[in-house]
Amino acid sequence: MPNQTLWGHPKGLYILFFTEMWERFSYYGMRAIFILYLTAKTTEANAGLGWDKVSALELYGWYTMMVYVMSVPGGLLADRWLGQKKAVMLGGFLLCIGHFILAFDEVWAFYTGIVFIILGVGALKPNISSMVGGLYQYGDLKRDSAFTIFYIGINIGAFAAPLLVGYVGEVINWHYGFGLAGIGMALGQIVYLWGQKYLTTVGNFVPAQRDSGTNKKVPLTSIEKDRMIVLILSFIIVIVFWGAYEQAGGLMNLYARDKIDRVMFGFEVPTSFLQALHAFYVILLGVPVAYFWTKWRKKGRESSSLFKMGIGTIITGFGFLLLAGAAIETASSLDGKASIYWMFGAYLLHVVGELSISPVALSFITKLAPLKYASLMMGAYFMVSGVGNKVAGYVGEAAQSAGELTIFMGVLIFCVSFGLLLVLFVKKLKKLTHGADDIDPKVVIVEAE
Repeated sequence: MPNQTLWGHPKGLYILFFTEMWERFSYYGMRAIFILYLTAKTTEANAGLGWDKVSALELYGWYTMMVYVMSVPGGLLADRWLGQKKAVMLGGFLLCIGHFILAFDEVWAFYTGIVFIILGVGALKPNISSMVGGLYQYGDLKRDSAFTIFYIGINIGAFAAPLLVGYVGEVINWHYGFGLAGIGMALGQIVYLWGQKYLTTVGNFVPAQRDSGTNKKVPLTSIEKDRMIVLILSFIIVIVFWGAYEQAGGLMNLYARDKIDRVMFGFEVPTSFLQALHAFYVILLGVPVAYFWTKWRKKGRESSSLFKMGIGTIITGFGFLLLAGAAIETASSLDGKASIYWMFGAYLLHVVGELSISPVALSFITKLAPLKYASLMMGAYFMVSGVGNKVAGYVGEAAQSAGELTIFMGVLIFCVSFGLLLVLFVKKLKKLTHGADDIDPKVVIVEAE
C-alpha cells in the first residue's frame, strides 16, 4: 500500500501536501492577525488587547523568532527519540491545541496558545520536508517535481489564510479567526492520521549507532575552514534579509491599517488581506525569476549564489523606497493616508528579492557545509532565520519613536549598501568556496515568508 502511486507519485506525497498546506494555513492565519489583535482597542466592538505598538512589536518579534528557533530542538527530537513521522504528528496535535485555546477570550488563553503553537511548529516544520524526500530513492528524477507539488501546497495555505482567517478575525471576531486557523490545522491532522498507511516506509525512527571509540573527530580541512567563513557570511545575509522582509507581519501590517487608504472600487480591503500578497507573488513569479537566472547564467554572466543574494538584498531594499514614498504621501495628504498601490509595489519587490535569496541560501548551505556538520548547519539556518525575525521586531519598535519614513529610508540604505558590498566582493568570496558553488544545487522548497 505505501508504494501505491497517484499521478506518478507515491500517495504519501499528497498526505504530506495537505498536512503542510493546513499547517501553513494555521501559521500564516496567525501571522496575519497577531499584531492587529494585540493593538486593537479594548473599547472596539471587536475588542483586542489594547497594547501599544512598541510592546506588540516586541512580542511579535519574540513569537516569530521562537517559531523558527524551536525547529532546532524539533529536529533533534525526531533524530534521537521519535523519528520524523511521530514528531510531525506531535507537532500537529500541539498546533490544534494551541489554536483552540486561542479561541477563548482570555489573556491566559492567548499566552498559553502561542506557546503551544511555537512548540507545534518547531516539531512539525523541520521534519515534514525531510519526509517528502524520504519517499524517493536517491537520484529519482521525480523528487524534483515532488518538492514542486509540496511547494504549491505551502503557498496555497499561505495565500488562503490571510483572506479567510484574516477576514473572520479582523471583521467578525479575533478569536473566531484563531479558531478557524485551528480548524484548518485539525483538518490537516485528520488527513495525516488517515494517511499513515501510505507513510509506513518513511519518517520512522532509526536509532543512531554509538561511536565505538575508534572513530575520533576529524578537524576541518583548510578548504572546509574557508567554506565555513563564507557560510557564516551567508547566515548574516539571511538575518539582514529576514530582518527587512518580516516587516510584513509587524510594522507594515500596522502601517497598512493606520496610514494606507485601503478602499478599492468602493470596498475597504481588510488589512490582513495584504498578507496574502507574498504567497500570490511567489506563485506568480517563482518560475519567471528562476527562468531569468537560468538565461542569465547561459549568457556567461556572473550567477553565483552570493551574487544572486546580493542582488536580492538590493531589490528587497528598493521595496522600502516605495514604502518611503508612501510615508511622504501620508505626511502631505489631507487625510493622512497614502495609496494602497505603494504596498502592492513594495510586496512585489520584496518577493522578487526573496526568490533570489531564500531558496538560493538554502541550496548554498547544502553545498558549503562539511558533510559531518550538514544537519547542524541546516538547523543553524532555521535559527538565524529566527534571529532575523527578531531583528524585524526591533526595527518595527524603532519606527514608533523615529517615525516610519526614517526607518523605511534606513532599511533601504542599509540593504542596498549591504547588497552592493556583496556584489563588489563576490569574486574574492567565491575563491573561499573552492568551487562548491559549481555543484548542482539540491532541491529546495521556496516558502512564502
